[in-house]
Amino acid sequence: MSNAIEILKAGGVVMIPLLLFSITAIGLIIERSRYWSRIIKRQPKMMQRVLMLYQENDVAEAIAVLKKNLDLPAARILLSALSLDRPTPEQFSLAMKAEAQAEVPGMKRFTNIFDTIVGLSPLFGLLGTVTGLIVSFSSLNIGNVGGSQTAGVTGGISEALVSTASGLIVAIFNLFAVSIFRGFFTRQTALIEEYANRFELIYDRRYETRRVS
Repeated sequence: MSNAIEILKAGGVVMIPLLLFSITAIGLIIERSRYWSRIIKRQPKMMQRVLMLYQENDVAEAIAVLKKNLDLPAARILLSALSLDRPTPEQFSLAMKAEAQAEVPGMKRFTNIFDTIVGLSPLFGLLGTVTGLIVSFSSLNIGNVGGSQTAGVTGGISEALVSTASGLIVAIFNLFAVSIFRGFFTRQTALIEEYANRFELIYDRRYETRRVS
């Protein structure tokens, strides 16, 4: 703990926003990890079960399963179409597309905050580098290089190095996290689109069969 405090002191005033960025990022990473863990664990199995029920023409049971899983984006998307009363294939498709668009902000939640932290952290580190060098040069006395002025010079260099490294660490840590969450988003949206297309194909066939008969 004392070492961490010493590092914060060594990095100068820019360590305050970098510390706030770190605390914010850790909280958001925990929240997003729980969110994606729930989706990855439950959503594929739920969609498989609903598709199987729908293929067996057990629409009522499929809707019941969806209603039990309304905390999942895919459940809300599929339910928006399956709960319609005798829609045309176009209406069936549009209902899912509209709901899918509505789900995107929730699935990409906090991405802008992560991007802001990734962008600003190196800049604050660079600011610390500049202020540290200013302290070093202001403390430098050419006629007294080996005297008491040396402490100010080394202190300024230490501030420059610590702040730069801290800014880069915070940025890299957040960039790594947001890249993982974007990967989860891409894979899950592709999976939802795949199952939505399957539901549309099944509904189109049944709709055409009803029209012919």
